[in-house]
Amino acid sequence: MARSQTRYICQSCGQVHPRWVGKCDGCGAWNTLAEEVSEKAGPKATGGKGGRHLSFVELSGAPEFEPRRPTGIAELDRVLGGGIVPGSAILVGGDPGIGKSTLLLQAAARLSEDRRIAYISGEEAVDQIRMRAIRLGVEKSRVALAASTNVRDIVASLDHGEAPEVAIIDSIQTMYVDTLESAPGTVGQVRAASQELIRLAKRKGTALILVGHVTKDGMIAGPKVLEHMVDTVLHFEGERGHQFRILRSIKNRYGPTDEIGVFEMTETGLGEVANPSALFLADRSQDVSGAAVFAGMEGTRPVLVEVQALVAPSPLGTPRRTVVGWDTGRLAMTLAVLEARAGLSLGGYDVFLNVAGGFRIQEPAADLAVAAALVSAVSGTPCPSNAVVFGELGLSGEIRAVSQTEARLKEAAKLGFDRALIPRVQSQSKNRKKIPAAGLGLDEMGTIGDLFDLFPDAHQAARHGDRRERA
Repeated sequence: MARSQTRYICQSCGQVHPRWVGKCDGCGAWNTLAEEVSEKAGPKATGGKGGRHLSFVELSGAPEFEPRRPTGIAELDRVLGGGIVPGSAILVGGDPGIGKSTLLLQAAARLSEDRRIAYISGEEAVDQIRMRAIRLGVEKSRVALAASTNVRDIVASLDHGEAPEVAIIDSIQTMYVDTLESAPGTVGQVRAASQELIRLAKRKGTALILVGHVTKDGMIAGPKVLEHMVDTVLHFEGERGHQFRILRSIKNRYGPTDEIGVFEMTETGLGEVANPSALFLADRSQDVSGAAVFAGMEGTRPVLVEVQALVAPSPLGTPRRTVVGWDTGRLAMTLAVLEARAGLSLGGYDVFLNVAGGFRIQEPAADLAVAAALVSAVSGTPCPSNAVVFGELGLSGEIRAVSQTEARLKEAAKLGFDRALIPRVQSQSKNRKKIPAAGLGLDEMGTIGDLFDLFPDAHQAARHGDRRERA
């Protein structure tokens, strides 16, 4: 009979130790040993003898479970690819207080109208969950609640009788396996607890939703292998000072990745935002320099957001570069291209860049919009208020084509824009005839120098600022 034994494995090099030590003997790293429980195999488990024969089936055939289970929340279903797949494991991560538990309790209430739902909390008591349900107005929903942190008890309860169709575990960092001596939240505990719960979900056809904490760097706490074990990884993000919340798909075996769902935090929970572009641009000032409207893509959804830039002479020896909602490295690259390829020197200026609404841009198509905002801020000339901007900036100063131009322009036309600054190679491609007219005038730009036709005073303003700083 197989018996279990405890061992400690280095997370850096994989060296196995019989007991915990502070320093790994293999690679010399400190505090990298994680506790694991392994089954010591008997004599019949080796050499290919004594194993259970697998039953192979044809690739074609009808699935055993229904394809998807819509949650009733359109934005959540969009990110999931149309709904929850039975037997799948979904990991939802995000900062503390961002709204993970609120969203999942709302989804559980919707699903419980015609399905069996179990909500198990390791962080709150049952009465605390009931208080949140009253605030959200879903206290009459038929959601089965429980509070526990013992994985053995949770697996036994879900495996007993008719299994729930969806089980929510809040959160995986609070769960513990009693065969391990380490504390909950450690690498070994998170991995072992996840493995037990996912194995049950695959066997019973229960969709498993795990809530995960994040570190100070925004990464999901625990072992990286946890993200490989699950089928879908969703990240809930947003600024505490803004009411908007973005649910982003990082990994999805059953749907598109990089898809987003937009929510608005209200007193009664998270509300769906069907048209996020109109919401992000609601407070936009049209006659202010240093602002450009970027037509971006998040998965299959076009999103229009405002990129704001502020350029001011720096009193410091090393000017500041502050970025909110974009990559700092791409800002440095854009500033270098503006100086080397267009002669616009901003070395003596503090540069501040912000994406309005707490949104975060991740695609390189925002390069041209950032450059337009910077040049507009230097020259003091506002960008055309009726225009959207998109295009990738190359190191040689060329404006490169981006994908899904048609969807970007359709979204801009729907919101009342009638002008677009796009790459010239984009307009000359074989897909040009697919670009909708819809009253949009296309300003073609081949290099970064073409951008200065809109801001002819930018170079003079930059040189004047340099002289004033030296004086």
